[in-house]
Amino acid sequence: MAWNRGGATLATVVALGLTGLTGLTGCSGDSSPSSVASKAASAVASIGAQATGAIASATAEAGRRLDEVKNGVDAKEAVKLGSPATDSGGRSTVEVTVDNSAGSAKSFAVQVEFKDTGGNLLDTVVVTVSDVPAGKSATATARSNRDLSGGVRAAVGTALRY
Repeated sequence: MAWNRGGATLATVVALGLTGLTGLTGCSGDSSPSSVASKAASAVASIGAQATGAIASATAEAGRRLDEVKNGVDAKEAVKLGSPATDSGGRSTVEVTVDNSAGSAKSFAVQVEFKDTGGNLLDTVVVTVSDVPAGKSATATARSNRDLSGGVRAAVGTALRY
């Protein structure tokens, strides 16, 4: 049992899991192992469906916001992201810096994707940085739509200059 994360051994985690399953059986009229496993699987599926729904909703909203941009050009190379942090409300945030290399003031719409350490999409938002003077940089903060847990990293999905 070499696995040890944060002081918990595999045996401790298994024991706690079994204790939780035992607690589930005490609340049920049918305490068979298959019933408990079915209820646990259903709860996990429900949580997964809620997360998938939230991601789908955020992705649709980001797409809608980007579709509103008229005459936008790809500006992904003009965007830099800071390191993700968590704000006082529990949401993930990241500073977005845009560089306007155009000869006149431009605005930017930047889709920021919040991902877990495995690269799975957790949330996505669009932040607008308006009226950046020619040859200047400007910053804005992207904030996740909901609380995100675990290791969160940020990536630029789409960036448009207009």
